[in-house]
Amino acid sequence: MEKILVLDFGGQYNQLIARRVREMCVYAEIIPFNKITVAEIISMGYKGIIFTGGPNSVYDEASPHFDKGILNVGIPVLGICYGCQLIAYMGGGEICSAGSISEYGKTQLTAKESRLFKGVPVNSVCWMSHTDYVKSAPAGFKITAITPNCPCASIADEKRNIYGVQFHPEVTHTEYGGIILSNFVRDICGCSGDWTMADFVNTSVEKFKKELESKKVLCALSGGVDSSVAAVLLHKAIGSNLICVFVDHGLLRKDEGDSVERVMKNEMGLNLIRVNAQDRFLRKLTGITEPEKKRKIIGTEFIRVFEDVAKEIGKVDVLVQGTIYPDVIESGKGDAAVIKSHHNVGGLPDVIEFESIVEPLRSLFKDEVRAVGRQLGIPEFLVNRQPFPGPGLAIRIIGEVTKEKLEILRESDAIFREEISAAGLDKETNQYFTVLTNCRTVGVMGDAGTYGYTVALRAVTTDDFMTADWSRIPFEVLGKASNRITNEVRSIGRVVYDITAKPPATVEWE
Repeated sequence: MEKILVLDFGGQYNQLIARRVREMCVYAEIIPFNKITVAEIISMGYKGIIFTGGPNSVYDEASPHFDKGILNVGIPVLGICYGCQLIAYMGGGEICSAGSISEYGKTQLTAKESRLFKGVPVNSVCWMSHTDYVKSAPAGFKITAITPNCPCASIADEKRNIYGVQFHPEVTHTEYGGIILSNFVRDICGCSGDWTMADFVNTSVEKFKKELESKKVLCALSGGVDSSVAAVLLHKAIGSNLICVFVDHGLLRKDEGDSVERVMKNEMGLNLIRVNAQDRFLRKLTGITEPEKKRKIIGTEFIRVFEDVAKEIGKVDVLVQGTIYPDVIESGKGDAAVIKSHHNVGGLPDVIEFESIVEPLRSLFKDEVRAVGRQLGIPEFLVNRQPFPGPGLAIRIIGEVTKEKLEILRESDAIFREEISAAGLDKETNQYFTVLTNCRTVGVMGDAGTYGYTVALRAVTTDDFMTADWSRIPFEVLGKASNRITNEVRSIGRVVYDITAKPPATVEWE
């Protein structure tokens, strides 16, 4: 199997780089810079190496570096951002601080002739994020691209197939980033593209058959795409040793609890235990208004429920969760900053009564999870189900969570989803829901004044949920949804539409 090594120097986009490579049907493996030797790189047969970005300065004595021998073994190398600076610095080039002219965001790139830029126009847009930059290229390298503030936006030693780019070709904001990465992986590294999600499934099944042999495993099943795919994948690996626990915390969408039980237990044949814990969760959330506290409370209570179930069914060794990569990044694992805690990552309590936690989808993005689901034969309606956060409607209610607010939100959300589906927009819009704000406004119905809640409609389009744009839903669809919500749902007096992208916002409000 063809493999590309993504050598990780602490960059936030390391998994995104691997994902872009996997999109070319080439297997990408991420390994920290200090966890593999040159001899191991050679013996493992990598077709190419990509150095990731990172938050450090190459001049800092504590910053990560690599063994220079990597550049002399004949394997093509591409350095991105910090990785490019490292290649230049360790080869004798000069690195400078950009100071007041550092580049962040979209930047005009001027490319010169190079194998890396085959098919890329002379002028295009790239995405920069750096404070240091390569001032002069090392011996044997030529400058192959510049930007207004970066004299060495790309460098290349084409005799040795060593390349470096100061910008980030892996992000969608770089106009021809996909072509640049394809030029490296397909042309320069010579990969034909023989890896598919079927390989991921087969490898994962074999891996967990061995690792979890004779262990009793408990799977946290919410009924969403991620946990459902994780459950079916583990069921394929260990069969009856997997017990799926569906915790109905009372924070689900309308009729969702019954639907999850019917599909996963009756149609998919999983060994499913449903725990009705609505009152338990609501008691814990009483008086809580701060979003992070909600998430932490719900995450802790989830684990406590699982522990209670485990005690009832006997010794359980392993807990399985449907964590995916955007969850990990936003929860601030590694060097990433905390954006918000996810109940199955940053929201876990310190003490858990299981030997270990298994997260089989941790390295995948949402679209890859869906592809795995299709490989496993999960019904399309479930594979294409829009994302739903683990904390559920608790983080779509601004302020304290109550039974009354939950009912108001469920009804408004059901109406909005019905109208999106009726308009045929459910395939174009990746996530859509309503948010119950803590804002009340004056209105009028008939001859009487009202003082009702304001509901916000939220709909976004995205391919990886790391970035997202607000959906351009036709006004007539929004108007119909608004009219139905204000007429059919008690206590709602106003409807607004959120037109904020991610970033600066997140998809969810809390």
